[in-house]
Amino acid sequence: MKKLLTCMLTVTWLLWASAWAGDAAAGKSKAASCIGCHGMAGVSANPAWPNLAGQHGDYLVKQMKDFKAGTRTDPNMNALMAPLSEADMADIAAYFSSLDCK
Repeated sequence: MKKLLTCMLTVTWLLWASAWAGDAAAGKSKAASCIGCHGMAGVSANPAWPNLAGQHGDYLVKQMKDFKAGTRTDPNMNALMAPLSEADMADIAAYFSSLDCK
């Protein structure tokens, strides 16, 4: 029973962790439209726009999905997220989460 529980927990964790796991190198090129506001290093020069560097990937994916779905609204972000696939979002999240927030 203990082995089964351990196995189930491991599989659950792996599925959760891979839900947003993307390719940071691919995300760097896909993030071209993000850097105008959020900065090349994910640190915004404008306090009105959040820093993305070092954020958790799952958090970033959720925010992008919410903008795409329209449950979170900002005219620019809604338009920028509209053409992105889930893989694109995962890659962009992997890129920004890999950056140092300093």
